Amino acid sequence: MDGYDVLKLENQVCFPLYACAKELVRQYGPYLSELNLTYTQYIVMMVLWEKETVGSRELAECLHLDYGTLTPVLNRLRQAGYLVKTRSSDDERVLTLSLTDAGRALKEKAVSIPGSLAERMGLTEEEFGTLYRLAYKALNHMEAGDR
Repeated sequence: MDGYDVLKLENQVCFPLYACAKELVRQYGPYLSELNLTYTQYIVMMVLWEKETVGSRELAECLHLDYGTLTPVLNRLRQAGYLVKTRSSDDERVLTLSLTDAGRALKEKAVSIPGSLAERMGLTEEEFGTLYRLAYKALNHMEAGDR
């Protein structure tokens, strides 16, 4: 093994994570097309289904997205009638997002998606839990190093 083996694609943990994430998002495609949602719109809706109302800053942090990415997604979801945006009367920069009745109804159509995708991954429940914990451990550690 020479000093450049560390640069081989097969020796990188980043590559299978990248390829797997890309493939996982692709696998969501048929399910989300039935709901007329992109993956990014779907993860926004998941936060709203959980919280009902959320500030845009909290949403951006939760999803690890910047406002430049989030703004057009929110606009499309608002146009689709799934959420409403309101500005604080105290501070116009503060934007609150709330789920509409149409957004709540979409939740029922989406409830089977996570199980379907977990099944497609071919992991046992234990393996799935381990992957989940390790992915968040790595993410949290890297983000803490950025602060």
